[in-house]
Amino acid sequence: MSSALPKVIVALSGGVDSAVAALLLRRAGHPVEGLYMHNWEDDEQGYCSSAQDYQDARAVAAELGIALHRVDLSAQYRDRVFAHFLAEYRAGRTPNPDVLCNREIKFGDCLAHARRLGAEWLATGHYARIVQSPEGPVLLKGVDPAKDQSYFLHAVRRADFSRVLMPIGELHKPVVRELAREAGLPVFAKRDSTGICFIGERPFREFLAQYIARTPGPIETADGQVLGEHQGLAFYTLGQRSGLRLGGQRDGSEAPWYVAAKQTQRNALIVVQEPGHPLLLSRTVHTADINWLTTPPQFPARVTVRLRYRQPDQAAVLSAADEGGVCITSDQPQSAVTPGQSAVFYDADRCLGGGVITHIAL
Repeated sequence: MSSALPKVIVALSGGVDSAVAALLLRRAGHPVEGLYMHNWEDDEQGYCSSAQDYQDARAVAAELGIALHRVDLSAQYRDRVFAHFLAEYRAGRTPNPDVLCNREIKFGDCLAHARRLGAEWLATGHYARIVQSPEGPVLLKGVDPAKDQSYFLHAVRRADFSRVLMPIGELHKPVVRELAREAGLPVFAKRDSTGICFIGERPFREFLAQYIARTPGPIETADGQVLGEHQGLAFYTLGQRSGLRLGGQRDGSEAPWYVAAKQTQRNALIVVQEPGHPLLLSRTVHTADINWLTTPPQFPARVTVRLRYRQPDQAAVLSAADEGGVCITSDQPQSAVTPGQSAVFYDADRCLGGGVITHIAL
């Protein structure tokens, strides 16, 4: 006898969150199968954990009694995510590959593969919520504010959310771990993944130097005093305070230094010692083309905005800019706003969409 509920493919990553997503859907009576995405060729040094993650996904599937499929999307990931990642760093910007991976791979190729496997729905372990409304899918923040991942999902095409489930979006992380423990899932205590698979636990600069040539130049204060030499503007991000190797300066303050600006024409890195220095602050931010997850608002529009992950919502006004972008004017000056990162807009818990930051103004 066939189930009255539709078949769901769960993107099993080998972590506790997707494992509990599969557990909850199975308990609800859905026919459930797992799908493991292989997105990166394992490196010889073993920094990428994908081999272990796949074994963990197999163990979860075995415990739940569900089939596990595997799809190799590493070529697509390199072409559409990693190539963009390197191009942005070479241009002096700081991209967020997780945003592009969600749009192009997880809710692009993976979703299409799940449909080819006969699933009506794709489920993931994201801490966010999707509500299907007559106007279209609505993306909401996850209930757990410490784990909300709506920021990383803002660039997904709205139509692609029409067949997506996020079962743990209503839960807090400790509850998810307890559900996994009670069900005997072998990953209940597995550490959360941090960062990006292709970098792993290695030093970021070490990884980037494999693909981007070092182009040394001066490290200067805001008034032009040369303090040292940087290894290349691509290896630094605005607001960074570690890895500058400046230390205290003779006859100067022992306070830490912060990256405040990159002057690409001169290949100069500008640093300051005050976290509230004017060079670190901006009130106006411009973005590229916006991916709207709702009907675009009439401008000017008052919203809240996040200019980086885990930032508390900031009150701001949106106005139209060139080529589908927007100009964001924040009520309060924002620190270390970084081109290449995403500006994501909210109305209370609802994610309205967002776009990549192109430039800022003081």
